[in-house]
Amino acid sequence: MPREPYYVQSLERGLAVIRAFDAQHRELTLSDVARACGLTRAAARRFLLTLTDLGYMRTDGRLFSLAPRVLELGFAYLSSLSLPEVAAPHLERLVAQVHESSSLSVLDGDDVVYVARVPTSRIMRVAINVGTRFPAYATSMGRVLLAAGPEADLTAYLGRADLKPLTGRTLCSPDALRAEIARVRAQGYAIVDQELEEGLRAIAVPVRDRNGVPAGAVNVSVHAARATVGDILERLLPPLLAAAAAIESDLRPAPERR
Repeated sequence: MPREPYYVQSLERGLAVIRAFDAQHRELTLSDVARACGLTRAAARRFLLTLTDLGYMRTDGRLFSLAPRVLELGFAYLSSLSLPEVAAPHLERLVAQVHESSSLSVLDGDDVVYVARVPTSRIMRVAINVGTRFPAYATSMGRVLLAAGPEADLTAYLGRADLKPLTGRTLCSPDALRAEIARVRAQGYAIVDQELEEGLRAIAVPVRDRNGVPAGAVNVSVHAARATVGDILERLLPPLLAAAAAIESDLRPAPERR
């Protein structure tokens, strides 16, 4: 694909080096990074040593890992985003009411990214924190946000996404996902029943900004042993909708006094 004249490829590669590190790859060798990013060893070495000099990476001479300073990159985004700050007290009240974990996510590329979370007990094998990413197609919040966009964007997403079965229940067929997302669009909420992880059920609704455009999604997740899908609709959907409405109300500008 041709690049625009302004495109800085070295910046793209530097960011790719940072993204090569994740929960499963906390420490990588020079060769690991070169392979993961499609770089030569010499190029990978220059990027890694530059990031080390800048304080974003650390090394013992063989293994490289991210340094805490890399959090500045994400914090700059979060600090400019009012949505998590506005949502936090409403998520806390929701969790206190339903005694289940609740999260707020935004769509970033083909993934949902958690920008706020209030947990109760841990019910997933993978720890979820602010910044955690999951594929949109297999999550309740992802389906809500995919349903909110234009049909052309959904078609493009289904054409490029790597639709892998994460459990035996995961919807992986583009046609099945399109039908499910159409259902989500019509009903205004999404339920994912053990598609992201066995034993985990979740329900999500959109959160709209002051212009009525979905800016994120909020969910409640529960262990399957504690709630059937029917229980979720009866017990969790009403307070979840109320929490989303309260967040939306706080996002709207206050009326001017006359």
